[in-house]
Amino acid sequence: MPDQLSDQSSDQPSYVDTRPSGTAGPRPAPAGPGGARSATPDGPPTGYVDPRGPRFSAAVTSVVLAAVLLTGSGWLLAAQAVVFAVGAADLARSPYGLLFRRLVRPRLAAPTELEASASPRFAQLVGLTFAVVGAAGYLGGAAWLGLAATAAALAAAFANAAFGLCLGCELHLLLARAAHRPGGPRFVPAQPRQGRQTPLTRRTP
Repeated sequence: MPDQLSDQSSDQPSYVDTRPSGTAGPRPAPAGPGGARSATPDGPPTGYVDPRGPRFSAAVTSVVLAAVLLTGSGWLLAAQAVVFAVGAADLARSPYGLLFRRLVRPRLAAPTELEASASPRFAQLVGLTFAVVGAAGYLGGAAWLGLAATAAALAAAFANAAFGLCLGCELHLLLARAAHRPGGPRFVPAQPRQGRQTPLTRRTP
């Protein structure tokens, strides 16, 4: 009987857990808002997300903030403040991030890089600050304050959505450097793992 050779290969991205069931060691955490997962031992570290997720969220935020400017609705801005608060606490639970992960991300190619979630979360905190101030202005009778805070938040969100310039993220990096706590890299590559060949196994007849 001729020898039979078995050969296996894997083309899965490096941030997807492809280990067999029962393999020792921690498994990746659930997907973040951009669909990125925590790393396998040879992938990027935990806490990185697909950067297109926060950018998509910025686009939706821009639409909401533009509507606030047109309507002068303090309650709509308050609702956006809640979205900011959720994103600042946990990007994986951000409503806009969930929308991206479920409706947009499956239609896109795999990301070429991943972004540390700390900076986008800080940007959400900055947005929350402006939204709270703006909502207080609109609802408290100081329309000028609501207008100014909303316009500033809209400018920042639009810069991120249109040009990929996250002002809150840059502020986070500056503060981290000033405190001598730079942390890890903001971006890491997320390239698919090369086809990995397992040793050929010879089966006896």
